[in-house]
Amino acid sequence: MKTVLVTGAAGFIGKNLCAALEQRNDIKILAYDKDNSAQELAEFAACADFVFHLAGVNRPQNVEEFDEGNWGFTVQLLELLAKSNRNIPIAVTSSIQAALDNPYGVSKKKAEDALWEWSHRSGAPVYIYRLPNVFGKWCRPNYNSVVATFCYNIARGLPIQINNPDAELTLVYIDDVVAELISAMEGNPHKDDSGFCYVPRTFKVTLQRLADTIYSFAASRKTLVVPNFENDLERFLYATYISYLSEDDFGYELEMKHDHRGWLAEFIKSKQFGQIFVSRTRPGITRGNHWHHTKVEKFLVIEGKGIIQFRRIDTGEILSYEVSGEKPVVVDIPPGYTHSITNIGDNDLITLFWADEIFDEEHPDTYYAEV
Repeated sequence: MKTVLVTGAAGFIGKNLCAALEQRNDIKILAYDKDNSAQELAEFAACADFVFHLAGVNRPQNVEEFDEGNWGFTVQLLELLAKSNRNIPIAVTSSIQAALDNPYGVSKKKAEDALWEWSHRSGAPVYIYRLPNVFGKWCRPNYNSVVATFCYNIARGLPIQINNPDAELTLVYIDDVVAELISAMEGNPHKDDSGFCYVPRTFKVTLQRLADTIYSFAASRKTLVVPNFENDLERFLYATYISYLSEDDFGYELEMKHDHRGWLAEFIKSKQFGQIFVSRTRPGITRGNHWHHTKVEKFLVIEGKGIIQFRRIDTGEILSYEVSGEKPVVVDIPPGYTHSITNIGDNDLITLFWADEIFDEEHPDTYYAEV
């Protein structure tokens, strides 16, 4: 069992790191944050086997608090480790701002220097990560993360501000940060030639592109078009956006198209995987009786009893598949076959449909022909 001290445990990175560490049965977490006492910090430092030093100050009321919260607290931690003779590894989240001449950057650089000096004196490894803009769930909006602010405001219909649309950001996803910190704990950090550690995967995006992407997420409840999940940045941003929805706004209604047959509703669309829709069909009713040149579909009955029929448009042979929600069977709809589905049961038929492309009214690739 390894005992791990996490400073800043209630912060954005700390919460995500602790949540990951809690899934392991070989780690005991000593969570320290601003509500803990100095005595508790001393006790934690005296028995820790590894330290994740994530605590810091980046938006204080007074400039002097930068030094106190970043450099001063780091020195205090190192002194406690030295006093307890705990020459143990430390993984530290610093910032790319440490290379800049501003009060925040200067305080982070001083903290880094104190850590390098302690490592040289004690012989214990220090893993310093100069992180760019970290994004993901649980980050505080309208504070120091543009992604969190954009997600929070756009999810609630609030305005956002973009001063320079072409400004490029370097982003790193919280799960990648956590995975890298855990790799450092296990002695396998990624290091550059200068000795600093880094998260291998980062993303670059302009402010305007970032805003447009998040606005598209908000619009997806009406367009039903979801992001390109093959693009990791879009996938991670979408997960982040969803985490900022208002707690009374997780659900949304679909547009249902009613007629004598029952109803049909589109559920989800994607340029990469097509679209999914669902229908309720009354007993004795048939849907379909059309065919496609190229479009392919899949039918899945999830409730009720139906029959799916095919006829290749150049032959007279009819193929039939009886389907039921009692034993779900996916039926492929090949091109060149006119097809239909009929409710042959006594109750309504609920069916999921998948098509490999989003329906295009100008080029529907759908032609009427009875089976």
